[in-house]
Amino acid sequence: MAYQINDRLPHLVYAQASPHSQGGTSLFDAGSIGAHNAQDFVSQTQVIQDAVEELQRVGFTVLDRGEATINIAGPPALYESYFETSLVTEEREVIQPGAVEMRDTRTFLDSARADRPGLITPRPRGAAAQFLEGVALEQPATRLSGPGSPPELGYWHLTLGDVAQHLGARAARDEEITGAGVRLTMVDTGWERVPYFVDEGLNGTVVLGPGTADPGVDEDGHGTCESANAFAVAPGIDFTMVKARDTNVIGAFDTARRQSQRPDIISMSLAYQAKSPFLDAINVVLAESVSLAVEAGIVVVCAAGNGHHAYPAQHPDVIAAGGVYLDEHGNLEASNYASGFTSAVYPGRDVPDVCGLVGMLPGGAYILLPAPPGSAIDQRRAKEPYPKGDGTSPGDGWVVLSGTSAAAPQVAGVCALLLEADPNLSLAGVRAALQNSALDVTSGRSNKDTGGIAGRGPDNATGYGLVRAADAVRLVRKSPTSPMSPMSPMSPTGPTGPTG
Repeated sequence: MAYQINDRLPHLVYAQASPHSQGGTSLFDAGSIGAHNAQDFVSQTQVIQDAVEELQRVGFTVLDRGEATINIAGPPALYESYFETSLVTEEREVIQPGAVEMRDTRTFLDSARADRPGLITPRPRGAAAQFLEGVALEQPATRLSGPGSPPELGYWHLTLGDVAQHLGARAARDEEITGAGVRLTMVDTGWERVPYFVDEGLNGTVVLGPGTADPGVDEDGHGTCESANAFAVAPGIDFTMVKARDTNVIGAFDTARRQSQRPDIISMSLAYQAKSPFLDAINVVLAESVSLAVEAGIVVVCAAGNGHHAYPAQHPDVIAAGGVYLDEHGNLEASNYASGFTSAVYPGRDVPDVCGLVGMLPGGAYILLPAPPGSAIDQRRAKEPYPKGDGTSPGDGWVVLSGTSAAAPQVAGVCALLLEADPNLSLAGVRAALQNSALDVTSGRSNKDTGGIAGRGPDNATGYGLVRAADAVRLVRKSPTSPMSPMSPMSPTGPTGPTG
């Protein structure tokens, strides 16, 4: 069958199709999705198989199949014909990676008769309704963010050694805690073993997410440079990168959580926006995927955003990583580059939980990181002089940046140290150890677009404060049971609320 190409739509549309849920309620009608009820929205094996065969029969490419959704791709006209709908586009302003003030537009897809943003609901008497309860159209996700000798820079910044020192990871290393044997997986743009990693003896594995290719190449460079933050904190980790397309993120996240060797930790610095109480369809699917990961015992760490109301960082089962700025005099304050806010989706849910080290406006140029020489991020950061850019040379394989893209792998690295110190530590125990050992930050405010204000005790600018790795490890080691915080969103008394 031939389909006409509409020039206003992408040539290939990615989506997550949901077969009928075994609990009897559609994934897209769920009031709240968490580890406590994630199994209600998975589908029976035969139901999934029948849906896969039907989607393939009509011409869709099935990229991946999971317990709750099927990752598909196809031309826009195929969606319109099979689901008896029209796809429409909307240009929305987005905050681009690298600098909060750099705003641009991206194309978002929707169905002309959507019950929820980004959702295709099969017509009751249509062929698709026999197999599917809904299809969530993918949205563009935002990245919240070999070299020779590092460049000389004429402004205050941190090296990776400084990151390890100021987060207490060096002190943990002195106690022979490096994250050894802990499986940490990142979902990002890819990973290359650039000369810095070779020189430091650091290794990793790349797994291709659906729709990606060339495992040895990180065209963007974001994943490579941000992974250095995880290694700075926990150089002994068993590291895997799942390469993701920013228009098919959930497929990559599902690949990460379903690896044959289950990861202990997933760190993700790719995010969607969720500012209103009513989640877009793709975020509902992501809530289910995150919940299934947590139910399986995986610690999920996500970036809180750089002026975004980032999702899935808001999900109560996720450890949300925000930003604290350390100046040249040793003073700490909330990073005005990083997001901090109270979620509109989950009542009482403050984001972040804890913080890593993040720079300040306008460009967040703060941490010197290795990148694939000539990669997009290497070129992009060198276009503008400091402070909007980083003052490095294009193609030199070094960038200076931060954002909560850096904070998430930093916090994930601390989680790896905790799991080495106590392999039986529960997810609630990991969260509580981070919170109860964090350094309270009482001054400054988060990004102006989110509005959190730092004060004494937990707040919606820096959460519980800056992570302190060695203190968290000591807390775990001396506790006979997993530490538990009554304010932990993973605890029974934590905040709950609708996901849509």
